[in-house]
Amino acid sequence: MTSHVYSLPTGEAPIVSGPGIAPLVSRRLLDIAVTGIALLLLAVPMLVIYLIVRWSSRGPGFFAQLRVGQGGRPFSMYKFRTMRVGVAGPLVTASADPRLTRVGAFLRRYSLDELPQLWNVLRGHMTLVGVRPESYGMAVLYPVERRWIFEHRPGLTGPAQIRFRDFDILGPGEVDLRMYIEKVVPARERVDAWFLRRPTFRATLQVLADTVRYFLGMRLGPERQL
Repeated sequence: MTSHVYSLPTGEAPIVSGPGIAPLVSRRLLDIAVTGIALLLLAVPMLVIYLIVRWSSRGPGFFAQLRVGQGGRPFSMYKFRTMRVGVAGPLVTASADPRLTRVGAFLRRYSLDELPQLWNVLRGHMTLVGVRPESYGMAVLYPVERRWIFEHRPGLTGPAQIRFRDFDILGPGEVDLRMYIEKVVPARERVDAWFLRRPTFRATLQVLADTVRYFLGMRLGPERQL
């Protein structure tokens, strides 16, 4: 497969794309089964959320952004819109970001804005459990030695995603990008490496169970060694 280079005007090294590392067949079948059922069951609630977003503030109901996919290849990731349109701001969204709408802040708090990503999983752009689907603006800031993470298919959830959510760990105000890259990114990488060393079907189910525990307010212990 021919590799391509995608870059943004940041002065940093560009992201080089290639085939990457695909999930196991058993995990892909789980992706299709779970997301197919979920989209059917959540069709009406998602329609309600879409209408609320449209009615509560000016702008579209959905938001699409270019993200780094498996092997560094770009894909459009879908979310419910949570910010006011036409307002510029930092690359990372803090918990009290003034760009967030009132409805958007609520959706982010409970990760409801991410429900449209079920479509990304069904199409194979994402998987149920994987690494954070990073934006290109942030990805080009990663040191080259940490970009191995982009070889893997990004996930709807993941070990680091439920332990280091931006909305939970970043306070109000402008985010220090240097601190974020030097502290938060390596911490996420260490936690994700636990899963990526052996991304089995069993490990996938464990992370999905941890995700349920997280949203039920249960404390998550350290990552397990499989």
